[in-house]
Amino acid sequence: MTGFTSYMPRALNEARAAALRGEIPVGAVITDPQGRVIAASGNRTRENHDPTAHAEIEVIRAACAAARSERLPGYRLWVTLEPCPMCAAAISAARIATLYYGADDPRMGGVRHGARVFDHPQCHHRPETHDGIAAEESRNLLRDFFAARR
Repeated sequence: MTGFTSYMPRALNEARAAALRGEIPVGAVITDPQGRVIAASGNRTRENHDPTAHAEIEVIRAACAAARSERLPGYRLWVTLEPCPMCAAAISAARIATLYYGADDPRMGGVRHGARVFDHPQCHHRPETHDGIAAEESRNLLRDFFAARR
């Protein structure tokens, strides 16, 4: 793939920043069709007192506001952890073209595990999906975060 740029390092930085705020370390970055970073964030559920403030939702909201549209065709989303069913549904609703994610989430995932939202017959849009991007580093961030809390 000529000219491919991974934005997972930026998503990992957002995950680290989330951990420093006491949030579960998940980070996300969204790029427009030209490859420009439109938004980057980590989880903010505790900070915002909002169970929907996952990193993916935060960047989708920001990108939709910037695009002045509820749809983001051609946009790419980079996230350090497999999206949960809520986030997978939001990705589909926003018509995001491509999803890249790091670590699998067998317990709460909604893409490859659990609900498998994009495989559901009622799913209106299925993004191209690539998993395992910087998966080990993403897993290590989560493992270390939870180990420190025990």
